[in-house]
Amino acid sequence: MSKFEPGMIVKGKVTGIKPFGAFVALDSNTQGLVHISQITHGFLKDINEALTVGDEVDVKILTIDEQSKKISLSIKDAKPAESEPPRQRPVQQQYQQHARGGDAGSAGGGGFDDLLKKWMKDSNERQAALNKRTSK
Repeated sequence: MSKFEPGMIVKGKVTGIKPFGAFVALDSNTQGLVHISQITHGFLKDINEALTVGDEVDVKILTIDEQSKKISLSIKDAKPAESEPPRQRPVQQQYQQHARGGDAGSAGGGGFDDLLKKWMKDSNERQAALNKRTSK
């Protein structure tokens, strides 16, 4: 166990599968557990859809408990997440829709300048309405 440290990424072999996770041998004397939540980046209902006994996998060592001799492993942390498109803010979505020619509040698609003009107009109208309310 002393040759392994948390944070290391090592190769291992799946030796057993249970509904809650998979046991992975790191060498002939050392074995750890990959909890089902640490197998993939997405939701995994059935562990058997992702792993079978005998599979060779890369695992990241999460924790080592010297007293209980338990090692916690992660397959998903040993590899990068599948690239997901970044979440966009509403203004970005509106601009992209407008740039593709969709309706974003101005007819005919005209690009960023038209979108900016519309935003400035809307902003000025809102400010004027606020000023009207506060001056009463």
